[in-house]
Amino acid sequence: MHRFYLPSGSWDAKSLALEEAEAHHAVNVLRLRAGERVVVFDGAGREATAEILEGASKRAVPLKVLHSQQSPPLACRLTLAQAIPKGKNMDLIIQKATELGAAEIQPLLSERTVARCDDIAEAAAKQEKWQQVAIEAAKQCGQNWLPTIGRPRPPKDFLAERARDFDLLLIASLQPDAKHPRVWLRDHPTPRRALILVGPEGDFTPAEIGLAKAAGCHPITLGPIILRTETAALYCLSVLSYELLNREA
Repeated sequence: MHRFYLPSGSWDAKSLALEEAEAHHAVNVLRLRAGERVVVFDGAGREATAEILEGASKRAVPLKVLHSQQSPPLACRLTLAQAIPKGKNMDLIIQKATELGAAEIQPLLSERTVARCDDIAEAAAKQEKWQQVAIEAAKQCGQNWLPTIGRPRPPKDFLAERARDFDLLLIASLQPDAKHPRVWLRDHPTPRRALILVGPEGDFTPAEIGLAKAAGCHPITLGPIILRTETAALYCLSVLSYELLNREA
């Protein structure tokens, strides 16, 4: 069945309906009609199987809920703080991070970031675009928990405001003091909120790495081969997902 996203604020089991872009996609693109069944989710763990009712239009598709369920939250809330790479690689990172269970993705404007956001409006536009990428990824992979995408900001600002929110902070590093992730996971056996920072092409600057360490980030090695930034992000999330998300909540 086709999956559709309906935000929690619009979720009313008594009068559930697809809205705006999702309604347009259902009616004008997929050509769904009354009597057909779809799956809707709210990005906060809730999912329902529903039947399309009469009166569907490109603006609204009324639904009758047949069955609903709540997916439990993951054992650890993973946040990826990713320096924005060149081209469309950020779209790929967000797509795959959604599949791997990231709860939050924070785009970073590091000193070596090539892509820039010159004003508030541009940053907001990128944030909205990337949030839609996450929604589409969640629709396709069956993920009922949708990651939130932060507005692009410098690492210094992000760490100053958010470092205390995490009980495990890691940074992918090429420095000689970097250790295997399991070394730090042994010291933090049951983190509830974990952060991983991944740098841009050319890595974070020494000053940014020093700033991250001062904020409590532990440097981790990704092996002897220097990985592309998008590969590094997926490597880190895969390792942390395997180690942390499969534990009992």
